[in-house]
Amino acid sequence: MLSYPVAAIRHAERLALEQGRALMPLAGAAAARFAAQRFPSGTHVLALAGPGNNGGDAMEAAARLRDQGFDVRVLLPAGPSKLPADAARAYAGWLAAGGTVQAALTEGEIPGLVMDGLFGIGLNRPLGAEWQALVDTVNGWRAPVLALDVPSGIDADTGAALGRPIRARWTLSFIAPARGVALPGPGRDAAGELHVDTLGVTMPPASDGIL
Repeated sequence: MLSYPVAAIRHAERLALEQGRALMPLAGAAAARFAAQRFPSGTHVLALAGPGNNGGDAMEAAARLRDQGFDVRVLLPAGPSKLPADAARAYAGWLAAGGTVQAALTEGEIPGLVMDGLFGIGLNRPLGAEWQALVDTVNGWRAPVLALDVPSGIDADTGAALGRPIRARWTLSFIAPARGVALPGPGRDAAGELHVDTLGVTMPPASDGIL
C-alpha cells in the first residue's frame, strides 16, 4: 500500500476542491458505508467530532448512519463556534437531520462503535489534557473504533505518538494513506486494519508515495 506525506495529500485535496469536488460529503458517505457493512442498523454509534474538518467528516457520516436507523450520538467537545466552513455545514446538516450534540460523555455510556473524527491528519502537537482524558476514556471502553484518516494522537507524517493515541480497530484513510499510519511505529500500531477510500481523487504522479 502506497503512503504519502501530508503535504502531498493536502495538495491532491486542494486540486480536487478547485475542480469543484465536495469532498466532505463523500468522506462522510464512505465512513457511513464502512460502518454499515460491519454493524447492523440500530447499533449505538458515538461520533467524536473535533474542531476541524475531521469533525465535519464524522458529522456527515453520523447523519447518514442516522438515516439508516443507527442510534447515533455526536460528541462535539469544543462546540460549533469555531468550526471551519465545510465542517460548519456538516454540523448544520446533522442538526437538520434531527441530530443533537453533546459536549461531554454520558456517564456509563459505552457505544457499539466509536467513530474517531477528532483530529485526523492535522494534529502536530501533543494532545491537551482534556483531549487526552477523552481518548483515555474511549480506549478504556475497549469498544471497536473506526478512525477517520488517522487515529487521534498520532502525527500523520512521522507516526509519532503525540500523547496516548486512540487505539483503532480500523483506520479509513481518505484520498490516500498518510505515512504515519502505514510505516512501522506507534501510528501503525494504533491504526489497526488500514483501509482507503480515494473519494475519486487521484494522487498526482510526483507525490512521492512509498511502500
